[in-house]
Amino acid sequence: MTSTRDRLILIVTGLPGTGKSSVADAAGRHLQAPVLAHDWAMSGLRNFPEVQDTLNAMDPPGHRQVGWSILIALARAQLRRDLPVVLDGVARAPELELCRSLADDEHTRLVVILTVCDDAAVHRSRIEGRQRGIPNWYELDWDHVLRSRGSWTPIDADLVLDAIEPMEANVDRLRSFLDRTVGT
Repeated sequence: MTSTRDRLILIVTGLPGTGKSSVADAAGRHLQAPVLAHDWAMSGLRNFPEVQDTLNAMDPPGHRQVGWSILIALARAQLRRDLPVVLDGVARAPELELCRSLADDEHTRLVVILTVCDDAAVHRSRIEGRQRGIPNWYELDWDHVLRSRGSWTPIDADLVLDAIEPMEANVDRLRSFLDRTVGT
């Protein structure tokens, strides 16, 4: 029998360095759900120069579109196994719409968690020197994040977590939220 928890897409989004992946990992553990991360998916394509050339030649460059297409396909596979799924990536309005369509197609619930960090100094300190250890992937520098901050439009979310708060406090808020709203 499928429970509410089993039919769930949980998106964790926000700018790089706002705790998005840590929150997604905590959510995955709490929900006993796979965490599908954009950076991990795309890192698998970096060994193929021809693929990279094609992605770069797309207008706009196709890294974001292709990465989210991969995440949607993998999420669909998990949902069809009656498992919840956590998506970790910088989701803007188009990606959120893809996830809404997936939720509609698969008759499942969509929950959005947004991570933020309004204090630029704290945000910068979270980016500089970070090593995530994703094979074949790169670490962003602060200039890249600044450009992203300048063009970022936050999406509507069911829960907002601020990176200024200690991670433990944000994880506690996340767990409490999931217990109340998802029925874990």
